[in-house]
Amino acid sequence: MAYVHPSREEIKRILEESGTIAVVGLSDDPSKTSHMVSEAMQRKGYRIIPVNPNATMILGEKAYASLKDIPEPVDIVNVFRRPEHTPPIAREAAEIGAKTLWLQLGILNEEAGAIAADSGLNVIMDRCIKVEDSILLPNGKS
Repeated sequence: MAYVHPSREEIKRILEESGTIAVVGLSDDPSKTSHMVSEAMQRKGYRIIPVNPNATMILGEKAYASLKDIPEPVDIVNVFRRPEHTPPIAREAAEIGAKTLWLQLGILNEEAGAIAADSGLNVIMDRCIKVEDSILLPNGKS
């Protein structure tokens, strides 16, 4: 079955109900898109948890090697990795009880989407979380 984007209303609801975003592939390099997007989301009031096995701190937050290492609940798993790397991330997102798997703009993987959806997660692919948040919640979360 081909992936279908959630409605704008559904994406808005997901963003409004989410506070913690684990960012898989978050770079400590400020010139990288993952860093810029995550920093913007952090400024909007979201708690950003970096997932990068090669870093210890990013954006003032402790970085974790994997989703399974995060010691607190995660609402959204936001992914900045190539599509072929996303199915194992989707499995981990389900295992930690995340509510949403979000694959960034340009990232789409039907297998990862099916894994997440079959585990009860919301699935958003090929969309930028920062752009969606700016459009749907321009004044911040309610």
